[in-house]
Amino acid sequence: MPETKYFHKELTLSARSEPAGQEFPAKLAYWTFGSPSNPAVLMPTCFGGDLKGTLSFLYSKENGNSDPLFPSEKFFVIVVGLLGGGESSSPSNQPAPFDGPRFPKVSYEDNIHLQHALCVQEFGISKLFAYIGFSMGGQQAYHMATMYPDFVENIVGLATSARTSWHNWSFLEGPKHALITAHDFHGGNYKSPALEGVKAFKRVYATWALSQGWFRQQCWKEAGYDTLQDYLEANWTTGPDANDLLAMLWTWQKGDISLLHPEDDGDLAKTLSHIKARCLIMPSRTDQYFPPEDNEEEVKHLKNGELAIIETVWGHFAGGGIGSKEDTEFIKKEARRFLKL
Repeated sequence: MPETKYFHKELTLSARSEPAGQEFPAKLAYWTFGSPSNPAVLMPTCFGGDLKGTLSFLYSKENGNSDPLFPSEKFFVIVVGLLGGGESSSPSNQPAPFDGPRFPKVSYEDNIHLQHALCVQEFGISKLFAYIGFSMGGQQAYHMATMYPDFVENIVGLATSARTSWHNWSFLEGPKHALITAHDFHGGNYKSPALEGVKAFKRVYATWALSQGWFRQQCWKEAGYDTLQDYLEANWTTGPDANDLLAMLWTWQKGDISLLHPEDDGDLAKTLSHIKARCLIMPSRTDQYFPPEDNEEEVKHLKNGELAIIETVWGHFAGGGIGSKEDTEFIKKEARRFLKL
């Protein structure tokens, strides 16, 4: 694994952050592969994701992946950590006065400003060949294409949306309230990890991440578990720091590119029409967070947009390369075709 490096920058938090306009000493965790002289591809982490687990099937030759889209001899791949995700600035690692529950509520805009500064100031990149993201990573892709329309040539959004829907927002209220009402959360001022709160969060979250078909077909057996209970215990019991979960969740709930163009007055169609990048939007057929119907509507208003639906029972997970082998190969095939690789 490469060394984790950090880009430090004093950020002025966006108008949609809390507190708005706060000067914040941010650090961005990142990995790089290849030479900065090659075409650049940026991939951000998603909710609860880390650098190691972010879309590695697109660039790594490990685990029998002999034909990645972005081999290091031809591309410069940058993987960056989401603010609040535990590797970049987060409640769990930020020193006082921004530690724990005092961590500011940061927006996607803050993440994108920081990522853009890394690309330009650290590597001299004038244009990204591609920005590829899953889930919250895909929402960041939409934000980058909106905030810096001339900076990115292509985006690939996997199981994502340009605006967090009210249904998606409401789902997130469930695990949030399971966490904040847990006996060991203590308003975020816990002295030892809020393990029971995190477990409650994860168990509420678990069923939504997959599909009814996944459970009906007992796909936990494909994942190597004899029973559903075994699967839940192994995968949905522990997780990130409790305050980190809440920080990421706040960013997710506030995702809306239409707010970046006040003159559009919240009309998402108008904001989508401003995007210059070529866009491949790839929902999962059975995603309960970002259903394909939302993406079908988005693509209608993109000047250079395409839709490719992942036909799968693996729900939201399929977009991150966590579904079946066929799901992952379909993502690679469509991305290769779209990016003309």
